[in-house]
Amino acid sequence: MADTAHTSPPPDRTASTQRSAVRSLLRVWPFARPVRVRLFTAAFVGVLASCIGLVIPLVLKWMVDGPVAERDQGGVWLGGAYLLLLGVAEALLFGLRRRLVARPLAGVEAAMRDALYRHLQRLPVAFHDRWSSGQLLSRGTTDLHLVRLFLAFPLTFLLVNATTVLVGAVLLLAQRWSLGLVLLAPVVPLMVLCSVFEAKYGRAARRTQDQLGDLTTVVEESVLGIRIIKGFGRHRSQARAFRELTHALRTSELRKARLLAWILGFNTTLPEIAIGGALVLGTLQVADGVLSAGTLVAFLSTALALRWPVESIGFLLAMGNEAATASDRYFEVMDVPAMEEHPKNPAPQEPAAQPPASAGAGSAGPGSGGLVFSGVEFRYPDAPPDSPPLLKDITLHIRPGETMALVGATGSGKTTLTALVPRLYDPTAGRISLDGRDLATLGRDEVRALVAVAFEEPTLFSATVAENVLMGGEHAQESDLRRALAVAQAEGFVGALPEGSATQVGEQGLSLSGGQRQRLALARAVVGRPRFLILDDPLSALDVHTEALVEAALRRVLATTTALVVAHRPSTVLLADRVALLSGGRIAAVGTHQQLLRDNPEYTTLMSGEGEAAR
Repeated sequence: MADTAHTSPPPDRTASTQRSAVRSLLRVWPFARPVRVRLFTAAFVGVLASCIGLVIPLVLKWMVDGPVAERDQGGVWLGGAYLLLLGVAEALLFGLRRRLVARPLAGVEAAMRDALYRHLQRLPVAFHDRWSSGQLLSRGTTDLHLVRLFLAFPLTFLLVNATTVLVGAVLLLAQRWSLGLVLLAPVVPLMVLCSVFEAKYGRAARRTQDQLGDLTTVVEESVLGIRIIKGFGRHRSQARAFRELTHALRTSELRKARLLAWILGFNTTLPEIAIGGALVLGTLQVADGVLSAGTLVAFLSTALALRWPVESIGFLLAMGNEAATASDRYFEVMDVPAMEEHPKNPAPQEPAAQPPASAGAGSAGPGSGGLVFSGVEFRYPDAPPDSPPLLKDITLHIRPGETMALVGATGSGKTTLTALVPRLYDPTAGRISLDGRDLATLGRDEVRALVAVAFEEPTLFSATVAENVLMGGEHAQESDLRRALAVAQAEGFVGALPEGSATQVGEQGLSLSGGQRQRLALARAVVGRPRFLILDDPLSALDVHTEALVEAALRRVLATTTALVVAHRPSTVLLADRVALLSGGRIAAVGTHQQLLRDNPEYTTLMSGEGEAAR
């Protein structure tokens, strides 16, 4: 666990609700562009199928005013054949539309998910400190599913239905303009109602999707922390917290359902009233002889054909708003600037003033070899601008081939300082150099080929032992694996596993003990023979006997690299050539273990209890 803590506010969940749904959805277009031909073809096929449906009332008009009125059975059979062909054609075209979009849109969803994953890998650690994993998971799963559903159905049918309504309106007015005006009367109030609905539903959809992300976080944390929950008997409190979140999500979902029921009710009722009025008026006109029965049949058939396009407006708007919200949430992550992989060579920064000679840091000029901190200052990116920096004027020189132990009280910033070397964070001011090269001018791939890290909290992945260890060296071979396991004194327990180094360790490596995980993390750090090695209290979980064996093997590795080792006990400190004391965010003293025990009371206090035994 890091020895410094910081908190930050969650991502803003209100600003994104004030947006244009169309603008939000247009941001998906670069991912959909490769399949645009299929999308446009599907839209054209859908429009064609819908227009075929509008031809059916015209055939009915011909049949009623012609063969039916004249009692022509042959004409009736011919009209029936026409209707059958039109119906089959309409069904086949709609089936073709679905076939055209299914596979390509699955590819669009996969491309967006892949882009999100790659972007997450390139985002700074400060971003991951601020965002919960559940929110990120929901953006990569549920949100992208909503976007794909919108592209597959509502996007096409918003165009198809709009075209259908326009063509149908022209046909209605052409057949009988007075009846057409009666049927079109609800258009204006429906447009107003849909505008109000869209705004309200957009806010409700955003709230629901954010709550779903929070719920995902709780589930993930409960699964990963199941040992803590069971060990402390907290299953009831966790269940209560989960129940509260599910109740809040249920409330939000019900609000969405009420809004949707409200708009669907109006979209159904107003057109039905209009159709009823047109039916009464048309029947009177037929009775007066000013309108043919076939025209009335065709008119009402056209009106009924327009019921679905009108009634579906609310449903399609709801799906569109959910997709727009999902797009907003997706691009909230994608818009975060990624870490620059190949930076240009910036102008060199002026290092801050060197600390007093009594601090013992030695020369730390930019031209020095080894690992050099020159006037380094750091505060977390989300810290208030007026807050004091966590690290101040860190000036330290670790000579080539030297091992430096970093000692300090809990919360002094040791883990944060070590995180600057592999560029998990960048200094707020000052500079760090590796063998005379400014760290800020190196691409992160190059930095991480030079620097290896073993963190205090060892993290393993759901992979084999060998795959976990070999992550530390891109070109590491089987011989490197065996050497690294030997250094970490891990070959014994690895050999005893059911499949040796090919054994799957399970999620987070929880099938192994803490000491075993720590040894594998240490093996991962040394497998690539790094030029610079950063070890954050690498032996804290080991028993005394194993610790002594690891220290003996580790000395041989440290002799061939430049190392910075965070230490909390004298046995680890004795691995180092020199010791740096970090106090109050500054390097307070540098010297050998014996010198600092003799001359520095703070260091003596930190080492007390084991100091005599370690001399």
